[in-house]
Amino acid sequence: MMRSGSGAPAYLDYAATTPVDARVAAAMSECLTLEGVFGNPSSAHHYGRQARSLVERARAQAAALIHAPAPQLVWTSGATESNNLAILGTARAAPQRAGHIVTARTEHKSVLDACRRLEHEGFQVTYLHPDSEGLIDPAQVRQALRPDTLLVSLMQANNEIGVLQDIDAIAAICHERAVPLHVDAAQSAGKLEIDVQRSGIDLLSFTAHKIYGPKGVGALYCTNARRTQLQPLIYGGGHERGLRSGTLAVHQIVGFGVACELAAAERVADSAHAERLRTQLWQGLSAIGQALLNGHATRRVPGILNVSFGGVEGESLLMGLTELAVSTGSACNSDSDEPSYVLRALGRDTQQAQSSLRFSLGRFSREQDVALAIAAVGREVRRLRAAAP
Repeated sequence: MMRSGSGAPAYLDYAATTPVDARVAAAMSECLTLEGVFGNPSSAHHYGRQARSLVERARAQAAALIHAPAPQLVWTSGATESNNLAILGTARAAPQRAGHIVTARTEHKSVLDACRRLEHEGFQVTYLHPDSEGLIDPAQVRQALRPDTLLVSLMQANNEIGVLQDIDAIAAICHERAVPLHVDAAQSAGKLEIDVQRSGIDLLSFTAHKIYGPKGVGALYCTNARRTQLQPLIYGGGHERGLRSGTLAVHQIVGFGVACELAAAERVADSAHAERLRTQLWQGLSAIGQALLNGHATRRVPGILNVSFGGVEGESLLMGLTELAVSTGSACNSDSDEPSYVLRALGRDTQQAQSSLRFSLGRFSREQDVALAIAAVGREVRRLRAAAP
């Protein structure tokens, strides 16, 4: 893989975003210029029909990644918009404009903020508490359901700590009670085998830039039954069968489709590679001492590792790691000085939450990146502990 320049830090932040695969970029480049397929896919002429053909091919490629019928995918700008469309669209389509939503305290901000918006509009929301390893017991979902529950929204793989929820068991409970289930799969699509029809998932969000595709494009899977009970967020033109108006970005959609096809073909190898490097990284970091693994040890998506280091402060640690590109949590919360709400929900105290780093590995990560990370973190942790009062 080409690096961004000599002396560039080792990239260990794949959970924030992935580099675009060269094969994806090549496909996208063919949809931009006069010599390529640049037309508006809503146009009836030759150029529009060319573009529409590529859009629908990409829809089939993306749908195949989650074993969904292609017509049940709606293009969006990414997982944030998909999550908002699933949650706000379901709630606002309710006949009485009132009802109950179930989610968890450790969800992505795009889910939590959408739910808080609904609370301002008169809806009620139950926020489930995970256990100390970040897991939601499916029995909690069963207990939270009410006669007026409109939707359960839970992520499959947590974006900060990587733990995996038992989506199949939760889906079975929701179907038993005839409550639709929405799954945020931004961190799991392309890394785990997902079959929305077998699992009984009603709505599922995923995005291109977590699987080596471009930023700015995602999709929402929704069953035919759910589609008729969603209110759109964007109006004007009636694109995507009325659920998402706006001219489709053909080059981004084509890139998403190719990224999904590659993810399906290379998922087993990519996951094994990321898991092997993650295991090596944890072995090295745990040897530093006072290193606490955040999240369940084995029920986790390949590639994400979140560790708290006793006796140090996370921001100071991060500032010293100039040879690494890592984060202290979700990229969506990078401007906040508050300790991670995900780690606080697990019962971590302020010091533990503030001393955490999230490492995430992917397709282009190398063993030398892991070795560099172990050495650099060890050096900075020892330096900060020695300087502490």
